[in-house]
Amino acid sequence: MRKMFTLLAASLLVVSTACSSGSSTAPGGSGAAPSGDQPVTITIVDKDLQPDDKLLKGIEEGMKAEGKNVKLQLVPVQSGTYSEKLGLLLQSGNIPDLIYFQGGDYQFAVTQNILEDLTPYIEKSTHVKASMNPYNQERTKNYPYLVWLSPTSSSVPVVRQDWFDKTASGKELLVNPTVDNYYNFFKELKEKNGAKFAYTTAGTLDELDAMFGQAFGLTSTWLKGEDGKYVFGKTTSFEKDKLEFYAKLYKDGLLDPEFLTKKWDTKEKAFYDGQAAIIAGTQGKVIDIYNKKSTSQNGAAAKVMPLPPAKGKGQGYIPVDVSKESRGFAIAKTAKNKEMAFAVLEYLASPKGQLLDKLGIEGDQYTVVDNKIKLTAKSAEWYPRFVESTVNFKPEFDPSTPYLSEPAAKSLEMMSKLSKKDNSFIIPAELAAKWDACNALYKEFAANVVTGKKTIADFDQFVQAWNAAGGKEITDYANQTIK
Repeated sequence: MRKMFTLLAASLLVVSTACSSGSSTAPGGSGAAPSGDQPVTITIVDKDLQPDDKLLKGIEEGMKAEGKNVKLQLVPVQSGTYSEKLGLLLQSGNIPDLIYFQGGDYQFAVTQNILEDLTPYIEKSTHVKASMNPYNQERTKNYPYLVWLSPTSSSVPVVRQDWFDKTASGKELLVNPTVDNYYNFFKELKEKNGAKFAYTTAGTLDELDAMFGQAFGLTSTWLKGEDGKYVFGKTTSFEKDKLEFYAKLYKDGLLDPEFLTKKWDTKEKAFYDGQAAIIAGTQGKVIDIYNKKSTSQNGAAAKVMPLPPAKGKGQGYIPVDVSKESRGFAIAKTAKNKEMAFAVLEYLASPKGQLLDKLGIEGDQYTVVDNKIKLTAKSAEWYPRFVESTVNFKPEFDPSTPYLSEPAAKSLEMMSKLSKKDNSFIIPAELAAKWDACNALYKEFAANVVTGKKTIADFDQFVQAWNAAGGKEITDYANQTIK
């Protein structure tokens, strides 16, 4: 799923990139088009957009109809790790007007100072501003170089509705979703439905944390100790208790024994094939995809059902990082038509732009009958490349083909009600290598505890090693930074 979402995000980037080149309009707005018949060329870079993409043509035609004559020109990037190859492209001096980043942006925004501060453009915009959720707004305020109009990529666990209905513990779980009640629910799901295990994840424990982290007291990345100073949550007794519970799930056959080697596609296959009872996916459109595939393979009764996070010392899905957007579109300071580049983003966030970006081409991916949008069979071929957010998307759909299925809409609602801002922050360049080393150390230790290669008795030794690897310096920095 992560890979799929990466592709989705990459496409979005492309669109955004396309937006970047432009003419000289007022920031974010509907300024005058360039004089003459020649279009303004906006160069964009995104590894997943092709020159013949119908989306690019649609953007050009849609903007031209509004008086902005734009030609979107793709800049090729070498195959390989996108963030690395994009970095090489920018270092060479070939800097496109619109740039989609999937990491690596901090170097160019802060260290090399070649990315435009988007604050004035957003403030003067109509549609971009209206499509931002509170987390987008907070991230852009903290780091004004990227725009990413998408729900936070937080995971929501889902279970097959028909399997849930076979359990007696399910109803009690919804009333009181304690850790113990979840454990009992996991056992019954496996026993009554023939699943091999209750929960599967793709290579990490992050998707389990979406359900259980806050219940064990991990309500933010940095927690205040008894002395009033911040400590890294994963070095506290809360983490120790959580890992002990995960190890119990693993030992009792409730956690996928191959979770460390699972990829997004094999994780999903295990769910669709009935091996796993629960998986987690990004709220909204990804949950919609899960629902469509599950019902297609297993029948209408196998629609997915979003599950609430466990309740204990706290309750909520993984706290939302608002330090910066993890990916998104940027405008280069070297762009000659920054305002027009932003106008591309503004168009894509407009009602007409969102119809194109989200739904595709009228008469192909959808039709309009009696002023209602009816999706065609080809709609499955299209996905949003830029504005996945539904904050400002309110067209009327035929009830037989809603934009989001009921489970997908429910996941957005639950995330909105059961999420909170995190207190994580941008790690400065001088501490980045140590932060990476500390995270790698934690992941290795956590995996070894869960799979039984180490015991929870080794936790204090892990904390010592974490501090020695740079954790102490990062903790000192956290106490200077978090307000």
